[in-house]
Amino acid sequence: MTEINVKKRALILLIVTFFVFVLRLCAQTAEPLILDMVHHNPGEAPYNSVYNNPEVIKEMGYNGKVYFLFESPALAINWESVDKDILPKGSEDRAWVDAKAAQVKKMHEACVAANMKIYAMSDLVLFPKRLIEKYKIEDTFGDPNNPLTEKLIRAQINEMFDQFPDLTGLVVRIGETYLHDAPYHLGSIQNKKSPEKTIIPLINILREEICVKRDKELVFRTWGAFDVNLDDYMKVSNAVEPHKNLVISVKHCEGDFHRANAFSKVIGQGRHKQIIEVQAAREYEGKGAYPNYISNGVINGFEEHARMPEERINSLKEFVETKPELYAGIWTWTRGGGWNGPYIKNELWCDLNAWVMAQWGKDVTQTEEEVFNRYATERLKLKQDDVAKFRRLCLLSAEAVVRGRNSTYRDMNPWWTRDQGMAFPPVPNEDYKQKRNLAQKDEAVAKWKTIVKLAKVIDWGSADAKDHAVGSAEYGLRLYEIYRALVYMADANKKGDEKTVQKWIKKYDEAWANYNKLPEEFKNVATLYTQDFERHIANNADKKVNTLRK
Repeated sequence: MTEINVKKRALILLIVTFFVFVLRLCAQTAEPLILDMVHHNPGEAPYNSVYNNPEVIKEMGYNGKVYFLFESPALAINWESVDKDILPKGSEDRAWVDAKAAQVKKMHEACVAANMKIYAMSDLVLFPKRLIEKYKIEDTFGDPNNPLTEKLIRAQINEMFDQFPDLTGLVVRIGETYLHDAPYHLGSIQNKKSPEKTIIPLINILREEICVKRDKELVFRTWGAFDVNLDDYMKVSNAVEPHKNLVISVKHCEGDFHRANAFSKVIGQGRHKQIIEVQAAREYEGKGAYPNYISNGVINGFEEHARMPEERINSLKEFVETKPELYAGIWTWTRGGGWNGPYIKNELWCDLNAWVMAQWGKDVTQTEEEVFNRYATERLKLKQDDVAKFRRLCLLSAEAVVRGRNSTYRDMNPWWTRDQGMAFPPVPNEDYKQKRNLAQKDEAVAKWKTIVKLAKVIDWGSADAKDHAVGSAEYGLRLYEIYRALVYMADANKKGDEKTVQKWIKKYDEAWANYNKLPEEFKNVATLYTQDFERHIANNADKKVNTLRK
């Protein structure tokens, strides 16, 4: 190679390095999106939560609010630009839509007053029933490649931004369609996991209409579509041209928000900015009914992810350090997810997770522990000795939860307990897995006992605060004693050990009796899990236990 070619290659490398540096510097200095959403239970009255107030979440460090599915302009536009007969004035469905529009505009006014960005989560494709019937598109409206469907999607977007001009952007979901509070609309999406048939054409339509034509923002969720298959994610990334207003949303773990699920393999991949979804009141882990500090694990890496290959990103800290140009921000759900209860009276434990994520997310040069300690001193007003005790309590809660519901090796199917109920737990097929699974159930209860002791000795500043802290810690201990009894009982049943089955049935009954005393002992505890809960649970635990009784 000649000296001239060597110098030329060196110059090119220097130029490329400089541009990469500038790109990363810009990514680090751009203000990240710090968004929050209250995920109301579909079909129920909305949560009565302080996080519904934009002023409250602004003070916590957020700069934008995501309104839930049934607060979306998708349900509130009148479609007059397409056809005045779709929602004719004087009709019942038009009256419902107009009332929804008034509700949405009032919500947006509160955000504008707080100087907060406004986002609406919307299911796609979602159209009025009258429209679907009139245009006879029952079988085709879920296909974004259909010319009429595409035309209607574009019209829908135009009406949403025209009729709700304060809207900053849309958060689009295609994983599921909820219609519990949308009596006059229907939703559909065909081939939702196909990059070629659905995801790519849909994003490109939305990108053109929202990002390019209107200079508004689009957050497209991966969940339930292209969140667990890296090849599919890369197909989408490569086929959709990046845009400053286009962000891809990814949950920090694969699938639903279960501990022991894999850290998302798509985080830090591709060429689009990513916002990371974090659930603050974990729907499969008590919904804020007991201590459950997950922000440390999300930021620094959960213990179950420490065994991941060295080349894989396993925490948000590693993501922002290695791919800062892809980091768009944090999106928390302060409340909600799942169905039914438990319903909390005090929002401390979700507040801790949300505040730490928001404060860290807007300045990722901080350590999680620094942010945590500020929460303890600034928001809880704890003294120095109590700050250390509070941190130990919180870190122990993360260890206790993963061991009590599953194991650090994911030895159990995580769906066996959710919301306010539990199924009869599955037993791992391999003996060595079950042995460590049982051991971790004992470890979980031991950790919960330490958590209760810590809660009792911390000076919480008021009788009410102490009642909640100690009561919620007891809630965790007593609930996880029920879990342990069920897991040991299932193990004995599988082995045909009748004597041990009966022993654990007795402990199960005692644990439930002790757990059911919580409302008598503490006035601020959440509503309780119930033995008859069967929603989305195939094998109700209590029914199975009753068949095993002598």
